[in-house]
Amino acid sequence: MKPFRIHSGTVAPLDRANVDTDQIIPKQFLKRIERSGFGEFLFYDWRHATDGELDSSFVLNEPRYKGASILIAGKNFGCGSSREHAPWALADYGFRAIIAPSFADIFSNNCYKNGLLPITLTDEEVATLMINANLIDGYELTLDLEQRLISDTQIVPPFRATFVIDDFQQHCLLEGLDDIGLTLRHEADISAFEARRLAQFR
Repeated sequence: MKPFRIHSGTVAPLDRANVDTDQIIPKQFLKRIERSGFGEFLFYDWRHATDGELDSSFVLNEPRYKGASILIAGKNFGCGSSREHAPWALADYGFRAIIAPSFADIFSNNCYKNGLLPITLTDEEVATLMINANLIDGYELTLDLEQRLISDTQIVPPFRATFVIDDFQQHCLLEGLDDIGLTLRHEADISAFEARRLAQFR
């Protein structure tokens, strides 16, 4: 998993609440067994019109948000089913962080396990970022995970906000550790145990 320390990126505003995982990655695209390749199907039903063509009115299809790596969204983001494909799709599309007033618990945990940073801010702070991302072309934020700080330098006065994150989740993101990585940190102990066990039952 790629470590997350300081990230600066363009912000895309998705001004919708209760975005569920079936909207993030519709069920018909869940047939792949690897984590890659889901980005092209992110928000598929919103990104495409009924004829299958891209819908130019959807925010991620606007040229000025191409390459955005930070998503601003409404409350209860990631609700619905627990599919881990949702953070896979967001990450594969290029997002490193999602900022919202609240997240579904399982979705939030799945984000941490896949190198995505879910940041909870107040309604007022999210509304400010939503306005800035809509009004300012190329609006960027810098996310400092170690300092738990969000900032920009494009408006006066600059936007600054701190966020809360569990110490263990912060450590895993800073070090790029998923569940497998955490287990492999004890590889020497595991190998020693297996060797003792093998000798014991010979």
